[in-house]
Amino acid sequence: MRIAVPDLISNSYFPAIAAVELGFFKEEGIDAEIELMFPVTKALEELRDGTYAFVGGAAHAPLHAFPDWKGAKLLCALAQHMYWFLVLRADLGVKRGDIAALKGLHIGAAPGPDAGLRRLLAEVGVDDVEIGPVPGTGAPSANFGVMAAQALEERKIDGFWANGMGTEVAVRRGIGTVVLDVRRGDGPPAAQHYTFPALVTTDDLIEREPETARAAVRAVIRAQGALKRDPDRATEVGRRLFPPAEAELIAELIRRDLPYYEPAIARESVTALNQFAIDMGFLSGQVPYEDVVWSPAPLRDSSLRSE
Repeated sequence: MRIAVPDLISNSYFPAIAAVELGFFKEEGIDAEIELMFPVTKALEELRDGTYAFVGGAAHAPLHAFPDWKGAKLLCALAQHMYWFLVLRADLGVKRGDIAALKGLHIGAAPGPDAGLRRLLAEVGVDDVEIGPVPGTGAPSANFGVMAAQALEERKIDGFWANGMGTEVAVRRGIGTVVLDVRRGDGPPAAQHYTFPALVTTDDLIEREPETARAAVRAVIRAQGALKRDPDRATEVGRRLFPPAEAELIAELIRRDLPYYEPAIARESVTALNQFAIDMGFLSGQVPYEDVVWSPAPLRDSSLRSE
């Protein structure tokens, strides 16, 4: 089975990647492979059209291809909370949390994730910010965060809204400064709950192959647990799939993310997710939890939780 992620050289969807590369999908009886499909909106269209069985992506992204949640379900969280960073050029001298400093700047953001930044800025009343694609990230092979860091270094953009890997590369090179880390509490409190990384599939697959859907959830939970017990296993995965420099960074990024490795999706999280989607014009109104999240047996079995 084919599983799509919109960012591969990244920590954003790493539990899904690790579940394949560390053999947990295979042990659950699923012959799975990870494929990069950028942007996440395209990945969800391909899920709808049957190209992929699962997508690891932003929890609000299915609404692009499945209006009002008709036809798709979230299976589990790959991690909790909104997970993108706002990074500005270091030479701009902007301090952590100074959102007002974005006025007049050009910020690179991918389709899908850009909604999180747009809503955050609207919530704090900051406008006159140009948000658009990062030059060079239009090809399906693009790895957004790393490409965004490169564009920042080349001064093609003033900043980016992207994953932890791109952020780490920019900071270590001395070219970028973190202005917002929303997952860890920067920005307006509601922003942390706009969206989160999730494993998604179709209602059709759930109806036809419910045990396959359960097995996929078990594989992700087992991957989260394995990484919690030994974060250095992320390096093993990174050395197979990433360029050398990023392969050596991934374990540290995963170590930082471990407190957020909880697969269960709370009802409060779905209410907040739906409200974000309503505010952004992606959803016509609040939708019941059961129409958004499929609650399979693995998440009700404490022996399979990721601790």
